[in-house]
Amino acid sequence: MRVTAQELAILLDAKIEGNPKAVVNKLVKIEEADKDSLCFIANPKYEHYAETTHAGVLVVAENLLLKNKNGTTFLRVKDPYNSFAILLEKFSAETNDDKKGIEQPSFIHETAKIHPSAYIGAFSYIGSNVMGGEGVKVYPNCYIGDSVAIEKNSTISAGVKIHRDSLLGERCIIHSGVVIGSDGFGFAPQKDGSFLKVPQTGNVKIGNDVEIGANTVIDRATLGSTWIKDGAKLDNLVQIAHNVEVGSHSIIAAQAGVSGSTKLGKHVMVGGQAGFVGHIQIADGVKINAQSGVSKSIENQGASISGSPAEPFRQHYKNIAHTRKIGELIDRIEKLEKALSKNKE
Repeated sequence: MRVTAQELAILLDAKIEGNPKAVVNKLVKIEEADKDSLCFIANPKYEHYAETTHAGVLVVAENLLLKNKNGTTFLRVKDPYNSFAILLEKFSAETNDDKKGIEQPSFIHETAKIHPSAYIGAFSYIGSNVMGGEGVKVYPNCYIGDSVAIEKNSTISAGVKIHRDSLLGERCIIHSGVVIGSDGFGFAPQKDGSFLKVPQTGNVKIGNDVEIGANTVIDRATLGSTWIKDGAKLDNLVQIAHNVEVGSHSIIAAQAGVSGSTKLGKHVMVGGQAGFVGHIQIADGVKINAQSGVSKSIENQGASISGSPAEPFRQHYKNIAHTRKIGELIDRIEKLEKALSKNKE
């Protein structure tokens, strides 16, 4: 893909500083740039590259004061990182495959309704009463169970398993190894110490514009639905238990786990390896730090939580600071005890 600085400036609503006719044809890291490269700087740690890079075009913040010594054209924008996301989308669109049709061998049940523009990769299984909408892509080695519905322009990467009755919205991206609609973890303790399996009869609902990272598992509900709402983003290796609700435009980082029937509000941010007990509610806009253990509901919208058990962010780090002084405090107490002992003598 060849594009000029002028065309990029129009796309990004950027101010050009340099040659508007400069042509680039690739996106690369700024450390590896040459005159054909388009790069960006969003992190202050990389700002020193702005002076020495040989990139053809560089996207930078409006207030970056550095100048380039090698003729690089600057595109000054309000938010370089957001602008770069737009550029990545544009460049990747040029290279994305436009697969259509049904590859063989594959199995598609006679009752399944697959749009003519959809793509079904080889060695995939499509069960009865499945609905695949316009532009849906199901890559090889996928299992799509009975009565699953996948709305238009969603992408199911290779090796995904979607079990019966699951509902996926439009423009979803499901990465390899994801399992949607597996049994929830429900067992009733018995008098003899054994466990009786509780049938999981519900389903999973996934809204529009949801992205689910590789090897994440979303269990179906015991009754009703496990629900991932519009715009939510789940990283790799996330566990979502039965009857959980993840609010719209919430984001969960890798290795986090949400126990059954817990409800996350809108715009919640969850750090990696955080864990939630079941049957609690998290208010809109809450930020939960990595490795936090959330053992009770959080009712304050926009709260920042950290630690295990989780507590308000500032309180957590205040407690850590106090903990580091325990040794010093013990020494002071011992000295006071010795002084008191001498006075008694």
